[in-house]
Amino acid sequence: MYYYEPWRAQPIRHNNSDSYRMKVSGEGIVTTTPNSATITLGIITESSTVTEAQKENNQATNKVIDSLRGLGIPKEHIKTVDYRIEILYDYEDSKQTLRGYRVIHMLQVSDVEVQSVGMIIDTAVQNGANTVTNIDFTVRNPQAYYEKALQNAVQNAQEKARAIAKKLGVQLQDIPLKINELSKQSPPVPYQTAMFAKTEASTPIQPGELTITARIEATFLYTV
Repeated sequence: MYYYEPWRAQPIRHNNSDSYRMKVSGEGIVTTTPNSATITLGIITESSTVTEAQKENNQATNKVIDSLRGLGIPKEHIKTVDYRIEILYDYEDSKQTLRGYRVIHMLQVSDVEVQSVGMIIDTAVQNGANTVTNIDFTVRNPQAYYEKALQNAVQNAQEKARAIAKKLGVQLQDIPLKINELSKQSPPVPYQTAMFAKTEASTPIQPGELTITARIEATFLYTV
């Protein structure tokens, strides 16, 4: 006896029902020479009174700023990033005695040419700066370098997927079904510096290279 069952007339198939999924990671790296730097330097003064410590600090800070402006650095590229007044104590026989006050004024000098970093530091130190905390080397338009690293990451994932498919003897769809970005744009790498004393010697600065890295996770389809 024959029964007509329309829901069995055609086999039910889902999209890519005869395909399998492969998930691989990819990493792309781009190296480049920095072409911009941001310097953080400052003036630290101490005195027995807060008024005198502030006065000395203000005078030194103005002299440093004027010297930097004299190098052609625009005023909008020089800004205060930290200003603190600290109370200083001496401790003897468990007794606390007020010794004085410390004023710290930190300036950030941004978007300067890499080859000028040593001269900027020397000029600032010769005019009153007595601490340099770090130098950030970076590149202008970093997004362009990151996008290239991202392309390299996709290519790396494709090469991995092809190698796996070849070993397994399966047919790979070369264009990924899905890509997840695992990394964002790499931050600039700080060049750590120590306290700078006043000196006539030129400060040698070696920026080296920046490494921009992108990481992804890609899903590929393959058939057996």
